[in-house]
Amino acid sequence: MKAVGNFFFNIAYVLGFFGKTLKGVYSFIFRGQASYKILIMQILFTFVDAMGISSLLAVGIGAAVNVIGIPFLSSLGQYRMIYSLLIVIITRELGPLLTAFIIIARSATAIATEVAGMVINHEVEAYISVGVDPIEHLGVPRFLGVTISLFLLNVYFSIFGLAGSFVVAQFFNPQPAAIYFGYILEYLSAQDLMVSIIKSLSFGMIISVVAVMRGFAVDRASTEIPVAGLRAVGSSFLWVILADIIIAAFSYMR
Repeated sequence: MKAVGNFFFNIAYVLGFFGKTLKGVYSFIFRGQASYKILIMQILFTFVDAMGISSLLAVGIGAAVNVIGIPFLSSLGQYRMIYSLLIVIITRELGPLLTAFIIIARSATAIATEVAGMVINHEVEAYISVGVDPIEHLGVPRFLGVTISLFLLNVYFSIFGLAGSFVVAQFFNPQPAAIYFGYILEYLSAQDLMVSIIKSLSFGMIISVVAVMRGFAVDRASTEIPVAGLRAVGSSFLWVILADIIIAAFSYMR
């Protein structure tokens, strides 16, 4: 019973922290000019610096789908299904999830340890002493930065994945780029785009809130800083996977 109680308490705490972060977004937009640099630096680190690894993964996934899918589907006389398969795998399913995993590995640890270091060094207390809300000043720009970055990285991943699959497809069934991307647009539905957008925004909000929350949760020992990073990664993976299952379940319901 105690474990169940702790589980629901943790959920309530996360939701409360998320609500306080959302509440701080309005104040940040209109009064948070001093924190804009944090937002810009977060986008540079989370989105721009992750473009390289995202490109490699996207091209690799697109190539794998073509290498495995084209011969198999061609043998069944269903070659054109490869376009629908590419959209489902790259744009709708793996794109948001893999970009979320990239950001968890890179940014969740960095955010949690950075915020934890500020708590240990009494920087957060200094903000509070001068009347600055630490969540608004430290949490909200990271929340917005990670969410925006994951959305942009997901779009980038989809473009690179579909473009990379076009290059690989030339070895199996050479065709003009206009025809290939014409079929991609034909099979790409509004629901595919909506699910991809919802997943990327949801994952970004989850990762940023969990990472900041874990950073603020440390006490006074410097040894808690790496622990905060590890907990941020573990919790982010858990919540992102759960969110992915829930969104996928609702999206496939008819």
